[in-house]
Amino acid sequence: MSGSGVRIEAFLEMMAAERGASDNTLSSYRRDLEDADAFFSAGGGSLATASPAGVSSWIADMGRRHFAASTQARKTSAIRQFFKFLYAEGIRTDDPTGLLDAPKKGRALPKLLSENEVKKLLDRAEEEIGRAQPGSSERFAAQRLSTLLELLYASGLRVSELVALPATVAKRNERFFVVRGKGRKERMVPLSTNAKRSMTAWLDERARHPGWAQSSWLFPAASKEGYLPRQVFARELKGLSARAGISAAKTSPHVLRHAFASHLLQNGADLRSVQQLLGHSDISTTQIYTHVLEKRLRDLVQNNHPLAD
Repeated sequence: MSGSGVRIEAFLEMMAAERGASDNTLSSYRRDLEDADAFFSAGGGSLATASPAGVSSWIADMGRRHFAASTQARKTSAIRQFFKFLYAEGIRTDDPTGLLDAPKKGRALPKLLSENEVKKLLDRAEEEIGRAQPGSSERFAAQRLSTLLELLYASGLRVSELVALPATVAKRNERFFVVRGKGRKERMVPLSTNAKRSMTAWLDERARHPGWAQSSWLFPAASKEGYLPRQVFARELKGLSARAGISAAKTSPHVLRHAFASHLLQNGADLRSVQQLLGHSDISTTQIYTHVLEKRLRDLVQNNHPLAD
């Protein structure tokens, strides 16, 4: 393993042990750092020994290769943290990114589904359950998808949190449960009546399939982790969207999380509460959803202000 390779491994170990980075986050860091190291190696150097001028050349190269601004910002953030780690560990006596003018990432508004579109998804999922025979593989898949959808829209969970829920969540008759999210931080998550009812139906259906009935995971699967891969749920959700007459391109588990937040704000929830429900550490992340309030506030002024005519 190269000198930079050893440093990258040490950095990733620190991110996992001290900051609780997820496997997905670690994979992203590894890919970005190894790509950057390949650039410096091609010039006879390495990422770990890069100079400020070399880092600037690397950023310019990303521009020439027409990487999106968001991709450039992510890759630059990765090497910034890498060099901060090397400096903190005494491996380097300087940080070549210290005075770097990094590319700025514009924050795009999230894709949204209307309340009516979400209802169409939920209704279609229920219809597909009714068409399948109890105990059949079709009924198993339809009930699982319906329950995943109900839970996601009722709670605003991240998809990685959703698919990895333990079965005990469905077996307790409580209005809330605790989930451990990014950075291993715990938060309370609500359970609607519909979500609880759907989980009970899912447990009943799951019990008809001996291979899964006793799993400790709520959504078991024949995967390395033992639970349903998030990619499988995303694919099934897009298929459901198409069958419900909604563009599959605008639907994903993350879009349903956006819908949870946006619809809460649209119906009167305060921003701080939504921040806590989503598990955002910084309220500025949650503020992107406030655009959904604009029309409601304009209507409020138009309908109630004495000089609004």
